[in-house]
Amino acid sequence: MSAHDTADVALAIDLDGTLVRTDVLIESVLQLVARDPLALLALFGWLLLGRAEFKRRVAARIAVDAAQLPYEPRVLELARAARAGGREVVLATAAARPHAEAIAAHLGCFDRVLATGEGRNLSARHKAAALVALYGERGFDYAGNARADAAVWKVARGAIVVSPLPGAARAAQASLSVLETIDCRPARGPSLIRALRPHQWAKNLLVALPLLTAHRLDDPAALARTAAAFFVLCLVASAVYLVNDLVDLPHDRAHPRKRERPFAAGALPLQLGIVAAPVLFLAGIAAAAALSLPFAAMVLAYFALTLAYSFSLKRVVILDVIVLSLLYTVRVLAGAAAIPVVASFWLLAFSTFLFLSLAMAKRYVELERLAVHGADAPPGRGYAASDAPMLASLGTAAGVVSALVLALYIDSPGVAPLYRSPALLWPLCLVLLYWIGRVWLLAHRGELHDDPVVFALRDRVSLVLVLVTGAILAAATLA
Repeated sequence: MSAHDTADVALAIDLDGTLVRTDVLIESVLQLVARDPLALLALFGWLLLGRAEFKRRVAARIAVDAAQLPYEPRVLELARAARAGGREVVLATAAARPHAEAIAAHLGCFDRVLATGEGRNLSARHKAAALVALYGERGFDYAGNARADAAVWKVARGAIVVSPLPGAARAAQASLSVLETIDCRPARGPSLIRALRPHQWAKNLLVALPLLTAHRLDDPAALARTAAAFFVLCLVASAVYLVNDLVDLPHDRAHPRKRERPFAAGALPLQLGIVAAPVLFLAGIAAAAALSLPFAAMVLAYFALTLAYSFSLKRVVILDVIVLSLLYTVRVLAGAAAIPVVASFWLLAFSTFLFLSLAMAKRYVELERLAVHGADAPPGRGYAASDAPMLASLGTAAGVVSALVLALYIDSPGVAPLYRSPALLWPLCLVLLYWIGRVWLLAHRGELHDDPVVFALRDRVSLVLVLVTGAILAAATLA
């Protein structure tokens, strides 16, 4: 037991940013908007009623899942050790009382809960007054993380500073005594990069497909415009990933792998994502408009479709995988608009069926892995584990149809003007059938990454097949 663990001095612990690596109110608002986007209008009206009433109304509609929150282990250990040593431990927070009481009940290490309720927002001086009324000045220690906690530290016996926000450490040092500093924040730079998901940017290389099929690799202007289109889509895609992670926090935390995402794990503050997402989107749209208005329209369509998926469509069985496949196809259309060139029917049909197969493989792997962990259904999805065989049947069929479309394209009249030896393209069908078959075989064995695109980028066989495909195309073009 440390020197400041005296039984006659209570220990008060803040919630947001201290006991948990997140902000419960912001999470609740995000969940409310994700459930009903029109609620955003009501939120502004509630704010006019005051912070306490705002929090009460949000808490009345969104219950906190205390078991899934990202707790700060060292603060939790501090609370449990203090209670075991005979100290009274208080959860003192500006969060709404229903949320605070649910968390305290789940943890079982708090003797009392002080929270926002009955028309009073329990932050700063109000929290300080409530604690002084119970324990008197210098009758408690207080663990917090923000500059607003200075009002409480001024009347506390000692300050415990947890992963301090700017100005918080200085405010704590102005109090009588800093008993302990707990800084467990991971480096934000690497966490932000992870949240932007740069490994997913490879999907945006699909914008180059129209350039390739139109045989314009020798056109410097088209190459430059395609490269610009790629970077624009990367900006917008990262904005979408941030939005998706913000609205999907409860479901990500219930997932064995996604719970390690930066926002779900509390490695990044939610406010950062809320600011960064629109900044990336606006930068991407501005750059897209500078490239061409048709391209900007395709980027907007991509963004709108991804938002619809994140907020609603991902919960609709089958439609969710169709939308995922369309997102790949929209990338192809964006590449065509950037050059510009007209995307052929063959290219669109081929990409739609191929990516539908991969989207179903993604969902199939998720269901199979959840079944291994004893879950019957993925959180936030409309599927059950028993749906996996049906997805496998539909997915393999879609993959075979994509090979059929490729075969029909090779035999179509429009191919002859583009290649000197079109007959040499036929092995592409075998390469595609082999790769699709291998993807689904590995999925069935449980050896496929739950994102087939990520799998393809890391799989040596897939990379070799890319080289084989390039050699076939070169031979058909030059021979």
